[in-house]
Amino acid sequence: MRIIISPAKKMNTDTDTLAPEGLPVFLDKTKELLEWMRRLTPGEAQSLWKCNDRIAEQNYRRFQEMNLTRGLTPAVISYEGIQYQYMAPAVFGGAETDYIRGHLRILSGFYGVLKPFDGVAPYRLEMQAKASDEGDLYRFWGDLIYREVTDGDHLILNLASKEYSRCVEKYLQPEDTYLTCVFADLVDGKVKQKGTFAKMARGEMVRFLAENQVEEPEEIRGFDRLGYRFEERLSTEKEYVFIRNASETENRNSLQ
Repeated sequence: MRIIISPAKKMNTDTDTLAPEGLPVFLDKTKELLEWMRRLTPGEAQSLWKCNDRIAEQNYRRFQEMNLTRGLTPAVISYEGIQYQYMAPAVFGGAETDYIRGHLRILSGFYGVLKPFDGVAPYRLEMQAKASDEGDLYRFWGDLIYREVTDGDHLILNLASKEYSRCVEKYLQPEDTYLTCVFADLVDGKVKQKGTFAKMARGEMVRFLAENQVEEPEEIRGFDRLGYRFEERLSTEKEYVFIRNASETENRNSLQ
């Protein structure tokens, strides 16, 4: 089983906690994007990122000074978003670390596909950005991301946002089993996802899978963290729906 997740916008450099175990598989393609980004003016880069002056200045400098092979941080601890905070990979034991090493793949607009412990440099480049000389990044990456994710494994658990899962879904083949987890609330009888809670749940789900060494889809249904429970009547073979007990989640957060 391969688990796909999204990256996070906020990243850090940490060369002390864990050492990288290798370089990203599509580094030559990343070099092309780096060269393209370096040709942008500060104004063009800020327009691409749609961010404030401080973030634009920081990331423009990052691309100008970037070294793709030195001073790198393992991807899974470089990203600082909510999903990664709840996954908390830095405190995994040996079995959990081995699990994500083999199963987890991070989709990236800049790197394409990352194994958890591939060394990365901080960057800002979302998949939906209108970037590169070839047009948008979906066209730039084509089916490379799909082929890398499914290399030898045709069971895919989707924990990524639509922006990133699109890179895989477009190329799915009949032999693929593609399962998406939906983390939602029931509002007036309708299933509605709330962004922050969904990100929290995706991180907790990765931790749950690693701690329980999950290999089969049926085992995923046992996820019961952050007040979520598997809802069979709302689920299908291709989509597992987990509904949140809001009061349980809020009580837990108040104790932290």
